[in-house]
Amino acid sequence: MNYGQIETLLGAENSSLFTHVCKTIDKKSLHLPSPNFIDDVVAITDRNIQTLRNLQSIFNNGRLAGTGYLSILPVDQGVEHSAGASFSANPAYFDPENLVKLAIEGGCNAIASTFGTLGSVARKYAHKIPFLVKLNHNELLTYPNHYDQIMFSSVKAAWNLGAAAIGATIYFGSAESDRQIIEVSKAFEEAHQLGMGTVLWCYLRNSAFKKDGTDYSSAADLTAQANYLGVTIQADIIKQKLPENNGGFKALNTKEESYGKFDERMYTELSTDSPIDLCRYQVANGFMGRSGLINSGGSSSGDKDKDLMEAVKTAVINKRAGGTGVISGRKAFEKSFKEGVHLLNSIQDVYLEEKITVA
Repeated sequence: MNYGQIETLLGAENSSLFTHVCKTIDKKSLHLPSPNFIDDVVAITDRNIQTLRNLQSIFNNGRLAGTGYLSILPVDQGVEHSAGASFSANPAYFDPENLVKLAIEGGCNAIASTFGTLGSVARKYAHKIPFLVKLNHNELLTYPNHYDQIMFSSVKAAWNLGAAAIGATIYFGSAESDRQIIEVSKAFEEAHQLGMGTVLWCYLRNSAFKKDGTDYSSAADLTAQANYLGVTIQADIIKQKLPENNGGFKALNTKEESYGKFDERMYTELSTDSPIDLCRYQVANGFMGRSGLINSGGSSSGDKDKDLMEAVKTAVINKRAGGTGVISGRKAFEKSFKEGVHLLNSIQDVYLEEKITVA
């Protein structure tokens, strides 16, 4: 997909995404993705040589190899959303090998999945595509359903199956977040000691974040602060949803109860209503890009054309904001193999297109 095709796909209603100039946080302040990102940015940290090597193996794989950008296939929904709900659209994906084949044929930098999924085919594929083992999950079999990320595997077990990195989720803002922060922080420390990279799903979850008909769990200010907490426990890469609004801190502060801290300049000088500027604020809270931001591809609508448009739009916003890539699962595997490969390749085409630049 070339520049003209990308423009046509997004349509006139999204034309401003290609022309927007960011006047909030200047791109010169950011540590932007580049072929030398590991050498220039990560190598000066306290990460050991083995971690640098494994992170470099992720950046050097797939169609985006050597660009500094990432396209990752995540498949933890078999646990998070139930296998039946996730794979009924394409029952072939009950077999983990087909998921790994999708990531390989789709030109991804890595595949992120459960310990069981990757362990079941590790000896055949761990040396062919970087494995990212997701350690904790929220399962929906407990009755009544509840929402909590619990460990399903250990760091050492992920290392034993040949993982290049581990992943984990923290539900920031939830009643369980303190425990999750402590657990994941310890896991990340051990992973770095063993030479693996770390990827954190920085999600917000609390019913109180929905206020006056607006869901602030995807607000730029709240998600960005979650990113900052994530890089504080040394996540090498942050996974975050694209911002859909802003002003979460202000909305949740009332006369009866205070929440968090904010400065009006967060909303007047450091961000605007532009989706690119909102995402730029997320990037900035990842130590100005020292820990790369990959945005979530989101759920599948069931409409392949709409899913393709939304995935490419996410990639354009992320790239122009200074982000590092897109991690898209359901939009890819809830389709035929061929359609999934096409969607993943289309995301990658945005990062390969030199005419789409950082705003």
